[in-house]
Amino acid sequence: MSDPQPAEPVIPAVCPAPQERSYAEIPQPSPSRVGLTEAAAELLRRLVDRHGPVMFHQSGGCCDGSSPMCYPEGEFLTGDADMLLGRLVAPGLPGIPVWISRAQHAAWAHTHLTIDAVPGRGGGFSLESPEGLRFLTRSRLLTDEERAAALPEDSA
Repeated sequence: MSDPQPAEPVIPAVCPAPQERSYAEIPQPSPSRVGLTEAAAELLRRLVDRHGPVMFHQSGGCCDGSSPMCYPEGEFLTGDADMLLGRLVAPGLPGIPVWISRAQHAAWAHTHLTIDAVPGRGGGFSLESPEGLRFLTRSRLLTDEERAAALPEDSA
């Protein structure tokens, strides 16, 4: 009988350091309850060039989690249960409307939402789905100024 061979030492896998990237928001007209990063603006420029004007609806869950869903403007029908959270502006982009359901807004009323773009596959119905990138909502607490600002209650 031979002596068992010592096991190979287990060397833990080391994840590569995340790439340096800015999550800074592109300045929006102040005060604003929604914004976007340059990565999101770059993806939006491509989508607008390809599809024309677009809009977002902040999903409240279910099939696509809580992803911001991007549609050709007017393709997703909004109604009394939705409210306009704001319009995203960036160089080369028209004001892109961001809608949210009133119930979802009530749950997130204390937060500022920033739409970002990260590697991955977008929600099945969202325009960025085939791009290899997906929109992602980041949130932070509202500042005192943002909290004091009236949120548009118009549905137009």
